[in-house]
Amino acid sequence: MVMARHWYSSSPVVDGQSLLDEPGFWSAHLADLSEGFAPEAFGSDAGDADAMLDKLHDPSVFTVPLTGGFTIVVHYNSGEEFTTTDYFLTHPDWNQDLVLASDDQDRIGPGLCWPELAVLLEAPPGAAGVADPHARLLLLLPVLGDAAVPEEAVAALVEALIAQGAPEASEALARHLLQGHPMWGVEDWWFDEDEQSWLCEGDHSPRKTPLGDRLPPQQRAALEACLTPR
Repeated sequence: MVMARHWYSSSPVVDGQSLLDEPGFWSAHLADLSEGFAPEAFGSDAGDADAMLDKLHDPSVFTVPLTGGFTIVVHYNSGEEFTTTDYFLTHPDWNQDLVLASDDQDRIGPGLCWPELAVLLEAPPGAAGVADPHARLLLLLPVLGDAAVPEEAVAALVEALIAQGAPEASEALARHLLQGHPMWGVEDWWFDEDEQSWLCEGDHSPRKTPLGDRLPPQQRAALEACLTPR
């Protein structure tokens, strides 16, 4: 179970939710996944994308509320030598957060398979944070790395891209994005019935062991209910 690094708790961050609607956001956020595609594929231009990268690493944080009080936090961190994007799974009852993915030098990922991500697209009613299902899909997409994504994933991603300003002809971009983050790519996943958890074969994945395997039973059961499609 990969835990959050303690120094993140003292790093000042800016709520980045207002950036979601600004020009260049999605081409900047998905820049690592979309190599070979110009920002225009997202409906923006290079100047907007470059300016947005500077804003994101102020640093910025985005919260994606889930059922059961869970939240995925997307944290853009700016260091003296490098910048990173980290994805934490949090809960108010936990002492530390779980790391789903990180593009720092430790290279942690992938952290979600498609069946899990598909479950997380609908926000719980009234929760604070990113609620739009299209924005949630695109925001969490770098965590995904699944070698067996179905065609419905391509269709969902095309719909999300168009809803966020991409041109109608975005299927090629969607298929490219589903090839995973270049640091960890796509991996094979399977559902362990005994552990009631998805597991991943990736060398850098935090999901080689059941997610939250050291949590108390009640908290572990709540996490399973949040992430596992029934």
